[in-house]
Amino acid sequence: MTNRNAGDERRHSGERWAHADVTRRQSLQIGAIGILGLGMNHLTGLREARAAGNSVPAGTAKSCIFIFLSGGLAQHESFDMKPDAPADVRGEFQPIATRTPGLQICEHLPMLAQRSPMWSLCRSLTHSSNEHSAAHHIMLTGRSALPPGFTPNGPSRSDHPSIAALAGYCARTGQMRAAGAAPQNNLPPAVVLPEQLVHSSGRIIPGQDAGLMGPQHNPWMIEASPFHNAAYGAFPQYSFDHQQRGKPDERIFQAPQLSLPEGLGLRRIQGRLELLQTLRHQRQTLAGFAETQQLDRMRQGAISLLTDPTVHQALDVTKADERDLDRYGRNAFGWSLLMARRLVTAGVNLIQVNLGNDETWDTHGNAFPHLKDKLFPPTDRAVSALLDDLAASGELDETLIVMASEFGRTPKISLLENHYKLPGRDHWGAVQSVWFAGGGVKGGNVIGASDAIGAYPTKQPVKPENFAATIYHALGIPATAAWQDYQDRPHHIYEGQPIEGLC
Repeated sequence: MTNRNAGDERRHSGERWAHADVTRRQSLQIGAIGILGLGMNHLTGLREARAAGNSVPAGTAKSCIFIFLSGGLAQHESFDMKPDAPADVRGEFQPIATRTPGLQICEHLPMLAQRSPMWSLCRSLTHSSNEHSAAHHIMLTGRSALPPGFTPNGPSRSDHPSIAALAGYCARTGQMRAAGAAPQNNLPPAVVLPEQLVHSSGRIIPGQDAGLMGPQHNPWMIEASPFHNAAYGAFPQYSFDHQQRGKPDERIFQAPQLSLPEGLGLRRIQGRLELLQTLRHQRQTLAGFAETQQLDRMRQGAISLLTDPTVHQALDVTKADERDLDRYGRNAFGWSLLMARRLVTAGVNLIQVNLGNDETWDTHGNAFPHLKDKLFPPTDRAVSALLDDLAASGELDETLIVMASEFGRTPKISLLENHYKLPGRDHWGAVQSVWFAGGGVKGGNVIGASDAIGAYPTKQPVKPENFAATIYHALGIPATAAWQDYQDRPHHIYEGQPIEGLC
């Protein structure tokens, strides 16, 4: 395909994506289209070129797990406590010592406290937005400035590409050291799980897809967690409603059904069938489809992932070994991080894990009981199990793990009496704490600092551009890496330098 034709295809795809009538379900399918070779026809050729001597500077990590806490984790209640501040700032929780001298974190994260030599903190990440959708776009793309025409109402073709989309692009085009260990079963190099972030109103949160690059570069969305507009947290064990309205939460976490998206000539499979049964049913149909449609070998390779038993094993985590389920937790947070851990072994380069749907960590009210009883216990357990597993297998040095939100929370506690029974904190983009482990990160390390009330950085301010660059650098993406739009204009991958002193 010539550059002109590729541009035409991207432009045409972009027009469909920007159409106002695109549904949430259709947008979720766009990620699935990418794994079938639409926009990925050169994947195998690029891997072959890389094997023939396409060299890039070596990086430490082969994979990155990007844990995203949508809603806004309160720094005061987690990794940057202020025990000497006034009561309306310091909150109800007490700090505890970690295994790192002088480093304290929240008392309700005891398992992570015991593993502090394995992780580090940045307490000074800052940006200017206090609005959910804008801040999601900022942190998920690593770009402080919003694109022209930005709207919080949903994704747009003018959005900046997400970190996941850019990492996937670099893997496909050979601009990543980690791509040398690309998945053997044609798994996509970048995935998002267990759900796309959707506002309680049903609108999709912007910043999660490829934006200006075009939907053919979207990360693969693994939808294992059903959408619910009033239930949050690590269901079924830790489900809750911020406003305690009493709506039932009957969601079931399921390995996603792998099937061809609409438009490829196969009848849709209705409902959520048992995954193995679905794969067996499709194997002969897919093979015949590949023959009759004369698909090229790259598309046949993409179809092969639908019937590969290792893919089945990686995604069907609810049937994992009993000991693994106990260690990670038998809930959406534990299952999601166990799935991410298996995808690392399968060779996926970037896995974004959304621990909770949109607003799960949005603790405007009832903050302290919800953090103590619903949010911190499954997070502490699952992240600790992930660290232990990767360390035991020797994969931690090759796997960067980052954990961040779209913003932090206000220094002062407040009570919104019309909506909540108990107090919490509002949105605060000026500072948040970001957590790092593996991939060459020095354990027991603290980068930057906030002021006495946790309101603004006072030492080594870090921007979202530095956060994104840290991920790209760890994956071995060179500083010269770029992508081209449909007019063949180059766009730099890096918009800043990696966080200094972290590695």
